[in-house]
Formats: sequence, structure tokens, C-alpha cells
Amino acid sequence: MGFLPISKKDLKDRGIEQPDFIYVCGDAYVDHPSFGSAIICRILESRGYSVGIIAQPDFKDSKSITVMGEPKYGFMVSSGNMDSMVNHYTVSKKRRKSDAYSPGGKIGLRPDYAVIVYCNLIKKEYKNTPIIIGGIESSLRRLGHYDYWSDKVRRSVLLDSGADIISYGMGEHSIVEIADALSSSIDVKDITFVDGTVYKTRKEEDIYDAIKLPDFEEIKADKTKYAESFYIQYQNTDPFTAKRLYETYDKSLFVVQNPPSKPLSEMEMDDVYELPYMRAYHPIYEKDGGIPALSEIKFSLTSNRGCFGSCNFCALSFHQGRIIQTRSHDSIIKEATECTKDKDFKGYIHDVGGPTADFRRPACDKQLKVGSCKNRQCLFPEPCPNLKTDHSDYVSLLKKLRNIPKVKKVFVRSGIRYDYVMQDKDKTFLTELCKHHISGQLRVAPEHVSDNVLKYMGKPKIEVYNRFSKTFYDINNKLGLKQYIVPYLMSSHPGSTLKDAVSLAEYVRDLGYMPEQVQDFYPTPGTISTCMYYTGLDPATMKKIYVAQNPHEKAMQRALIQYRDPANYDLVKEALLKCGRADLIGFDKKCLIPPRNIKNKIDKTTKRTNKANKSKDDIKIKGRINKKQNSHNSKKKTSGKR
Repeated sequence: MGFLPISKKDLKDRGIEQPDFIYVCGDAYVDHPSFGSAIICRILESRGYSVGIIAQPDFKDSKSITVMGEPKYGFMVSSGNMDSMVNHYTVSKKRRKSDAYSPGGKIGLRPDYAVIVYCNLIKKEYKNTPIIIGGIESSLRRLGHYDYWSDKVRRSVLLDSGADIISYGMGEHSIVEIADALSSSIDVKDITFVDGTVYKTRKEEDIYDAIKLPDFEEIKADKTKYAESFYIQYQNTDPFTAKRLYETYDKSLFVVQNPPSKPLSEMEMDDVYELPYMRAYHPIYEKDGGIPALSEIKFSLTSNRGCFGSCNFCALSFHQGRIIQTRSHDSIIKEATECTKDKDFKGYIHDVGGPTADFRRPACDKQLKVGSCKNRQCLFPEPCPNLKTDHSDYVSLLKKLRNIPKVKKVFVRSGIRYDYVMQDKDKTFLTELCKHHISGQLRVAPEHVSDNVLKYMGKPKIEVYNRFSKTFYDINNKLGLKQYIVPYLMSSHPGSTLKDAVSLAEYVRDLGYMPEQVQDFYPTPGTISTCMYYTGLDPATMKKIYVAQNPHEKAMQRALIQYRDPANYDLVKEALLKCGRADLIGFDKKCLIPPRNIKNKIDKTTKRTNKANKSKDDIKIKGRINKKQNSHNSKKKTSGKR
């Protein structure tokens, strides 16, 4: 089939005079099922629609949107696989130095708030052409939301972009329904009936069977109202139980969110991943060194979607949902076999998983019939009695993949839920994982050690992680393997005080582990944790919680986890003294730092000593030179007299 058209010449070569849709994307064009743009475009193509792609247009020139002319039915717009602001900025709001989704990793090829900018470019050139927005940036900004980078509550991206409709979530069902409606001559303003979409209207009387959220001006002015609104949204993310929601702007404009699309069946998932992807970046990027993001996922396999782990700092509940959707073994094995035929395949499948690798079935039998519980989590604070814990299907899949000719090793690099693993009395999966599917290190995410902080994260108590860790090392000892757990840790999450950060530092000390990387909590749209960060309230209880927002305190919390780094000495010392933990400053093995920066002091003393010695040596050398010079001059004088 080849790559999808990216120019008028490509359209002409395919015999297309006018494409049905044009997809404008903030990522470079990579035709691989790990890229949402590729999935959406290939699905539309499979339904008989022609699609052109404008990848990373010049956002300073509206003419860059016109390279393929006007589409017959509409433009589709996405910022790409990441929110453009997360793509551009670190948690400290510093500009990143590279972009893995751009040619050669070059930064600056997409704008901030990319969806808004791209839509404005389109509106400038094609005022009446329908615009459908989607992807992670649109999904998580579909209603009024707190924006960390501007530190304010922003309107629905539907209004700021001027788009006509949002396809939120993964979008396979909704984008086809939207396309079919437009091709049936239904006006885009009348497409109000599709699940998984958000639309705008000025007729409140037409909104039926819906929950009215607090007005936008209310959530903008009152953090309590913001928390109330967010939690209503959070409780309506399940496709079986969710109600229609709507938000009022200026008393006469309404943004309406329809319930989420139903999860894909196994057959539908197989169909999505068996579309004719090129599994490569477009050849135009070869001269720039390709697209860095492809290298890690090119030989990775998606086996599932969704996550019932529901960590509070994760937006998966808002985007993919809590109901697990899986592909069949045959489909995954077929894709793996295709990978082995690639000239760049070295025998290694880099990953088999999804948001959580070992979730290969819904949390309980009822979820595919009546959905997830509104007011109860599957794993937190304790595993639900109805939870079905079974790794046998995943173990079977991994064994089949290992036996494919030319496959040397199959890695599992997606996260695993250690609390789910510990619920399984049969330790076959963990044994198989240690024996066959990791190479020296297993990365898991306890995130913190304070049970108070873990509660606000939606994570299990640290005792569960400790039991998992012991089991992991016991299994490796039996196997005769020296493999290690590398824990992911997070600083400054809502609820975390300096004292909690000190406790985490002590835990790291006792592990004898020096984390190379620490994630400072990043407030991104669509998470409970971001709501906590902005409001200082737990939206589930409306009780106040402590939030570290001061950059200096956040730096101290982060430094404590990496207390062995000499560059962090002053921050660690300040934090310990503020917490009344001077007992951790000293030379005892339980101490985190010495009473003074010994190394720096020694270095300074050594420099002064060396400088002094050098001066003395210089004086001695000069003295010897002068003595020799005087002797030489004396000889010259004597020689002259003779």
C-alpha cells in the first residue's frame, strides 16, 4: 500500500483529486500502530475514505496548511502522541533540548498549545471547513481545566481552538461515526449524538439526560467548585455508566461531553493492529537521521489497553478508561513474526504490554457488561474481593513469542503492577519474568514510602512493595540470577511534606540505592493529582491536603532522594534542619550527610596548600635561577678582564 499521501503529487499518484480528510499532526509522520495518527488514518482508509497527512506544518505560515488543498469532509487535528506543553517543557518549566517525535530529535517544530495554533491556521485559510480535534492534548482538555504552564483555569480546547467537535479517548469508534455522518451530508453542528465526542451548542433545551457541571466562571473563581466539577467528570469516565455532562460559558454557550465510546472487542483490536502499516517513519526524514521515538517501539508489541490500576497522577482513566481491552494471541504472534522479517531486527522484541503489561483481562467479570464501579477502585486501598487475578494468559502468550524463529529474547518493559502480582498466589508469572523477560533490572513504581503520600497517589501501602521485593529476590536466588529492582520514585506529590521526603531518603539509604533519576510531580490535565495540586483539596472527600508548590521546597524534596549527590548538599542540610532531623547530619552510618561538606573543604584546603607550595617552589626556583645567573655573570666579568 505504501505511505499515506503527504503532498499533492502523492494524491495525484493515487488518483485522488481531493482527499476526504486531511490529518494535521504535531508529530512527524510515522506509520506505526504506536502512533495515534497512523491508527486513525489507517482506520478511515480501511473504511473507504482517502486521507492526506500534513505533519508538523510551519505554524508561522498559514499557507503550510494548504499544501493538499481543501479536504472534502474536514480537517483532523492532533498535537501528536504527547501534549505539546509536556513535550516542550520540564516540570520546572524549562525548555527541553530535544523532541523524540521530530526529525533528528530537533526541538521547535511544533508550537505550544499545538491544537489551538493549528486550528487557527486552518480557520484563516478555510473558514467553513469542519475541524475535528483529537489525541491526548484535546482529550484531556475537553472541558474547563487547570493549565500548569500558565497557572490558570482555561476553557475547553474546543472553544479556544475554534474546532467543531472533539473525538476524545482512543477514537476508533467515534472517528468512523463522525466520518460517516459528514459523508452523509449531516452538518458538523448537528453531530451531537456520537459517543466519545464533545460538541458545543447554544441551545440548552437540546441537551438531554445530562448532568450540569458548575459554570466555567464558577470553577475559574472558586477552587472548591473546580474540585467538585472535576470529580463529577472523574466519576463519569466509564462507557457503561457515564452520564452526559455539560459546562456553561457566558450563560448562552454550552460545551457538551457525550459518554465515552464502548471498549473495543478482541476482534476489533486485532483489526486495528493488522491494518497495513509501513511500521517505519516516512523516507523524507532519512536525511535528518530519522525519528528517535520509533527506535524503542519499532519492535514492541501492544497487547492491551486501559488500566484498572487508576493511579491518581495518571490520566489513563480519562483517556483509555479502566476496562482492559486485549488482542488475541494469534494477532500478536502474527505481528511479531512480521517484525522478524525486518532488516533491522536483531532478535529482540523490546516489549509486550500496554499501560500495565500484566493486565490481560478485565478486573472482574461484570465490567464488560455493566462497567467499572463509580465509587470503588479495583486495587486501592485494598484489592477488591471481586478482583480476578490471573496471569496464565500472559504467561502463555510470552512463551509462544519466545518460540518464534529468529526471536532471541522477549522483554517486558511496560510497567507491571506489583500489588496485582502479589495477589496472584501462583508465582509462575514472576518466575517466568525473572527467568526470561528482564535483563539484570526490573523497573517498578512504588513512587513513595510514606503511606500518607501513597494514599493520595492511589497506590498500595509500602508493605506491599516490600513483600514484592523480597519475593523477587528470593526467586532470583533460586534461579541463580543476580538481578535487581530499580524503583521509580516521585517527589512533591500532593500530600508529601518535607518530613515525608526525609522518610523517603532514609528508605533509599537503607536500600543502598542512589536513584539516577527522580520524577518531580508534573501537574498535567486530566488527573486527580493535578486537581489536588491546584485546589489543595482531595476531590473525593473535599478535605484539605498539603501541597508543595514553592519551587525551593520542591527542590529540597527532590534533593533528599538524591542526598548522596554533592551538588544537593546545601538543599539536603536545609531540609533536615527544617524538619528537626539534625540527627541525620553526622558520620554515623544512619546519617545522610556529614556535618559539613568535607569533600569541598578538603578540595579547597588542597587548592590553598597547592597554591602555597607552588608559590614556595616558584621562589626556590627563581632563587636558583638568580643564583645561576649571578654566577654566570660573574664568570663573564672575570673572563672579560682576562
